[in-house]
Amino acid sequence: MEKGTIQIYHGNGQGKSAAAFGYALRYAAEGKTAIIIQFLKSEINMEYFEKLEPELKVFRFERAKEGFDELTEEQKQEETLNIQNALNYAKKVMGTGECDLLVLDELLGVVDEGIVSEQDILSALEGRSISTNVIITGLNITPGIFEIADSVLNVKPEK
Repeated sequence: MEKGTIQIYHGNGQGKSAAAFGYALRYAAEGKTAIIIQFLKSEINMEYFEKLEPELKVFRFERAKEGFDELTEEQKQEETLNIQNALNYAKKVMGTGECDLLVLDELLGVVDEGIVSEQDILSALEGRSISTNVIITGLNITPGIFEIADSVLNVKPEK
């Protein structure tokens, strides 16, 4: 059995999520399974992704159509619970080895927002199946997450 890797795509440049989604598409094309869990993103059209099931599945636990930044404090509190449920689902997926690739899109952002801690994410990653590959995206990387990653890509604009 091949050992899974942890890849991080971070930085203030565009294309982190697109790169992670492209990786998931490649897995699906190879007949492997990929799950994408989105955090802090505005609603997307799921119709395109449904055509790729069962190899590729996309989950968004948040209920608001807007991005997290645009919500009222009351809405943010509700969405925080949804985000914690999403992280719990990610833990389950990693622990059971349910997929070959798990993309945690904008997970680093939930740390930035103070919704979950770096330790919460490290604990979730420690419980992953040895064969599960994980890609995490977001703006800022914490030292602990940097340390456990197999590869880190800093996406930044040059112009």
